[in-house]
Amino acid sequence: MRFSFSAEEEAFRAEVVEFLADYRDLDGFFLQGHRWQAVRDFFRALGERGWLSLGWPAQEGGGKPIAFEYILWDEIAYARAARNPLASGVVAKTIARYGSDAQRAHWLPPIRSGDIHFCLAYSEPEAGSDLASLRCRAERRGDVYLVNGQKCWQSYAQDSDHLWLLCRTGALESRGRGLSLLIVDKASPGVDVRPLPTLDGDQLNEVFFDGVEVPVDRRIGPEDGAWTIMGEALADERHIQFPPKRVRRDLEEVAGWAREQGLAADPVARATFANLAVQVLEVEMHALRVLDAMQRGRSGAVEAAANKVVHTVACQRVARAALDLGGPEALVHGTRPELLWRQSLWETIGGGTSEVMRGVVARHGLGLGART
Repeated sequence: MRFSFSAEEEAFRAEVVEFLADYRDLDGFFLQGHRWQAVRDFFRALGERGWLSLGWPAQEGGGKPIAFEYILWDEIAYARAARNPLASGVVAKTIARYGSDAQRAHWLPPIRSGDIHFCLAYSEPEAGSDLASLRCRAERRGDVYLVNGQKCWQSYAQDSDHLWLLCRTGALESRGRGLSLLIVDKASPGVDVRPLPTLDGDQLNEVFFDGVEVPVDRRIGPEDGAWTIMGEALADERHIQFPPKRVRRDLEEVAGWAREQGLAADPVARATFANLAVQVLEVEMHALRVLDAMQRGRSGAVEAAANKVVHTVACQRVARAALDLGGPEALVHGTRPELLWRQSLWETIGGGTSEVMRGVVARHGLGLGART
């Protein structure tokens, strides 16, 4: 495993850090819903530099080694500027791989420039981790699909332009073999987006579809063929889903808060932060294991599952340290430790629960239990 980056990669990191100096007050990583216009301008600035398409195929404006994407979003997470947009990741890479010539020409340029944005419409009230059981249905009627159903827990749906919809086109018993991917314009008649407030002051969303017409040419890939496509798209993103420098920044902020509270010399505080520093190093090593696996041409699925667990658990432990050490001061609304604690509560749920991720490691990494 390579523990260092090349001179070219480090030069790119320096360029990114210099660029981010102008966005030190953006704070869109946690508060994107409250900073959307500024975050959108930030994405356009990334697009102007060609940084939204780094990991795309060379013929589509990308072609850089995946370490460049890793470095970019790791530094952006440390700067608290934003999370990586779904449009330039899962959506664009899927269109580049499975879209027709006309679809690539239509969708990729505005995504590359940061002018249009997507949210993932996957989960449903009864289909969270088990997406093969989803029920939102699209029935073909000539040149359009009629979509009816509900999605739930969609991040950024309130600000996105389009929904990347996973829907059922086959029979319910077909499970993963009967799913298709559609691009749905959020402004289409029959689309209703409703907020679901979250503890960190932002929001998730639920989306209702009532007879929504979607042109057939907005289906990406074959009908009933989405399951394999989704797996490949998620694999493309494993190295940037959980940037480790986000956790390092959490620790630095909580440690800074503890010093302000006069806890720098407290032996319990010193032992606590020493232990947390080790956990942050563990997070960074797991993230590099994911990157290394992908650079070697492996899927990195097991490494990514382990990384997700240690990353999100560390977020919660770092935030909890402020409560354990500072008592009521850490619960004052508007302080950074209080925001970190509220935000960390759903980290182990989003993107696949810790229980599911541990199951992946147990079955496919350790060979325990039945394989599915």
